[in-house]
Amino acid sequence: MILSRPIFLLFLTTKEKFHEILDSGGKGPNDDKASDDAGPKETAEDSLEEPQEKKCKVDPAEQERMGKQDSKRMRGQNKSRPHMKPTSYDNRRLCPSIIQERETKCVYGDKCKFIHDVAEYMALKPADVGEHCYLYDTFGKCHYGLSCRFARAHISADLKNLANEERAKAMVGRTPVRNSLDKDLQWRLRKKVVPFTASDAYMKTIFKGGHKAGEGWKKAATVSQENLARVKTIGPLTDADVIKLRQCEKKQKDLIKLIHLSQCGNLPFRRICKRFGADITCGEMAMCTNLLQGQSSEWALLKRHESEDLFGVQVEGCFPDTMTRCAELLNNKIDVDFVDINSGCPIDLVYKKGGGCGLMTRTNKFEQIIRGMNSVLDVPLTVKIRTGVQEKANIAHKLIPEMKKWGVSMITLHGRSREQRYTKSADWDYINTCSQLASPIPLFGNGDILSYYDAMKARETDVSGVMLARGALIKPWVFTEIKERRDWDISSSERLDVLRDFTHYGLEHWGSDTQGLEKTRNFLLEWLSFMCRYIPVGLLERVPQKINERPPYYMGRDYLESLMASQHVGDWIKISEMLLGPVPKNFNFLPKHKANAYK
Repeated sequence: MILSRPIFLLFLTTKEKFHEILDSGGKGPNDDKASDDAGPKETAEDSLEEPQEKKCKVDPAEQERMGKQDSKRMRGQNKSRPHMKPTSYDNRRLCPSIIQERETKCVYGDKCKFIHDVAEYMALKPADVGEHCYLYDTFGKCHYGLSCRFARAHISADLKNLANEERAKAMVGRTPVRNSLDKDLQWRLRKKVVPFTASDAYMKTIFKGGHKAGEGWKKAATVSQENLARVKTIGPLTDADVIKLRQCEKKQKDLIKLIHLSQCGNLPFRRICKRFGADITCGEMAMCTNLLQGQSSEWALLKRHESEDLFGVQVEGCFPDTMTRCAELLNNKIDVDFVDINSGCPIDLVYKKGGGCGLMTRTNKFEQIIRGMNSVLDVPLTVKIRTGVQEKANIAHKLIPEMKKWGVSMITLHGRSREQRYTKSADWDYINTCSQLASPIPLFGNGDILSYYDAMKARETDVSGVMLARGALIKPWVFTEIKERRDWDISSSERLDVLRDFTHYGLEHWGSDTQGLEKTRNFLLEWLSFMCRYIPVGLLERVPQKINERPPYYMGRDYLESLMASQHVGDWIKISEMLLGPVPKNFNFLPKHKANAYK
């Protein structure tokens, strides 16, 4: 979608000139125009090229050879993209017993697949990336020791890992990250010996003899919720005891929520958003079946940083038994402020199994899931939905009154249907209608918010708050803009500092060894594939930038700003090398979404 020219003509350029200037090390737009005898005004409008369309184009001859069926594969996600595991960049690793400086020898002895000779490992280890280790400077000790890619900051001449005792003592008793999966729980989940007493009691109330559920499970769920509301108190009687507000009646205005973002909504990114002013954060979507099986990769999505003062987890599932057991497990084992059901996921893998958007058309199962999860949770249960499945057949307005009866504490509505995905503008008029139907339950609106102006327009409706997703990926400082009600013409150096902070948080979260460093780089590149769409406010002829506009080619006010505007993967890698050092020889990266895979 391309509207009238959003950028001042002075900064616009062609694709060829843009990449030519970047490859030459960077020249300002004025220098380039000075060498043009014809002058910019004479040929600027004719020579400007629009950027590529979202769908990758195929040569006519190639398309004839591939046929229509194969050409369809050029849209959507890069499902068959090459996936390089972080371990492939570091095949010869040092044994953990040596890294952790254990007193006992390695229990595997000669059969251990890791290196035990420190001198041999140091000869094979890639060069250090920098002279300062963020983990050592923050926590007083880097637990990655010799394997750290910043090891020179805390390794002595005799190859011993140093520690700053004063700083380490200050960290004693502090738990920066919570909700980790302990080995004992993982073993019990895999052996299926974890009891689910409340869930089993609820499932027994569901009528199994026919296609329709009986009234028993509805009554049991209602009674369970009433029992939770009865809290015995000691002391004087106050107005809060006499007039007790339900969770759904605590309607707060002007809250900004960061929605779950698969692949990019990781803990380091959420820390960045919290720093810029996000009120509520939510973990990435986790599959309930994988959580019940004790999969470490799925449980990692539930981790919560200490800075996330209002944090929830989002789960996906399509059956009441697994979703209720998952809710009981989360309620007993992790620290969260709310649990969210993702009934808005549009991807085929989830939808065809009856989950995500599929739940919106399976109202009987949807009701059983919501009532069952509510019966075992001590925290509020929220739901995220879309307008519907088909493009011109909205059904959210029919579901919302029902969900109020089922006991939902909050609803988040994305203003598009499953078929629309992100190709059309969000329908905020419909969101406003649904928010009136949801009252007194809070309803958050989501869709197309990239600036303070978009948020102000959303607040003119009856929504209780706004939720951001792609807008936060393109410019995470949008939270500050909304809070302070202004446009922020952030400089390229400030944006690089934001990226540097992300890499620091990433090294803390995934590790400062080669494996953790390359994992941090991978997530940084995924983020840059969105951030390159941002157009600096100082270059805009028409404010604000619209989220569905494809930015034209333009030169920034300095080389770094131009580099950050590049739509080429190679330039994103250059930025990553500024922060994390050179990429390995066998490095390979392709973005998740083909809309970002510009050439």
